[in-house]
Amino acid sequence: MDSDWIPLSIADLGAREAQLVAQVMGSGRLSGGPMVEAFESVFADLHARKYAVAVSSGMMGAWLALRALGIGPGDEVIASAYSWHHVANAIVHAGATPVLADIDYWSGAVAPQAVADAITPRTRAILANNCNGHPAAWAELRALVDRHGVALIEDSTEAIGSRYMGKLVGTFGDMSIFDFSQPLALNCGEGGMVLTDDAKLASELRYLRSHALADRNSVSVGSRVPLAANMSDIAAAIGIAQAERIDEIHARRKQVEVWYHQQMQTFEGIKPPYLAQDVDEVHWMLYVVHLGKRFTLSARAQLVEDLDTEAIEVAAYCRPLHHQFHYQQYGYKRGQLKNTDRIGDRSLALPFHGFIEEDEVRFVVKTLKDAATNVGAGAAIY
Repeated sequence: MDSDWIPLSIADLGAREAQLVAQVMGSGRLSGGPMVEAFESVFADLHARKYAVAVSSGMMGAWLALRALGIGPGDEVIASAYSWHHVANAIVHAGATPVLADIDYWSGAVAPQAVADAITPRTRAILANNCNGHPAAWAELRALVDRHGVALIEDSTEAIGSRYMGKLVGTFGDMSIFDFSQPLALNCGEGGMVLTDDAKLASELRYLRSHALADRNSVSVGSRVPLAANMSDIAAAIGIAQAERIDEIHARRKQVEVWYHQQMQTFEGIKPPYLAQDVDEVHWMLYVVHLGKRFTLSARAQLVEDLDTEAIEVAAYCRPLHHQFHYQQYGYKRGQLKNTDRIGDRSLALPFHGFIEEDEVRFVVKTLKDAATNVGAGAAIY
């Protein structure tokens, strides 16, 4: 990549990652070795949870979570329409019916009242998300699932290290799902993890993940068909090193966040970063700005194009699920989810990683401000 290019994301890799990868390379076991189990132990300990099951992706982790609960055709699962779409796609892959709920305007996470309104006798689980690192309203969601007797699955694919009511994200769901692809702070290239405190669920997750050698003589083999959804030992080695260094990685990203906040004051009407009442700390996945009401979907696309010509990689943060053709076949359309429509068309992700310099942040924000003026939409932020 051109050295003058400012990319959306750069993986934060160091000597420890290289050391553990070299250890795997020297072992001759690139898969099925001890490194995956070691990563599971490290990640479970990091979140003070009993069990961790490493998988090939966050989406696969969500599919396994649904199947471990016995969810399939005829069942409904409520999820946010404004999320990493791969995770909600797992509902479709499991054969269940996705029920899309609107978001809280401020946090971007699924709104508890919208979830409550969507519950039916067919509802089996709520798949709630920590949007771009900001925790969902977990106390309200937990009370809701306890009242209705359904499962709570925590989608933490966009979040690691954020805290809600003194606890880390990843500790609130019956099962919690992480993803380790770019642009996540903990980045193995690919891969994911499912956390749980339930021994039976952990056992079922492992069975469904892959057909292990130990299962060959099991009388239960063939009762359910497992996948081949393992994580490689190389990815696990990187994951261990990243987990060990996560505080260091977050500290660098926090400094970049501070620089962005300072530069964003040049926009009229900028509001301070939002933290909900019970949120203690947020570690953003990306630095996302919300364009003004006068911006349209096409105006945002023009901004992306204009910044690209200045060698700055930016991206639409999310294309809401109910705007996508597949989900429209369930009867969804624009206009049904007011907050999601408003935010989804105007959210823009800026370059965010631990290696951006202060002058680069200044250049990104100035270029965005100039581009916003050029497209004639007035103030860029609201």
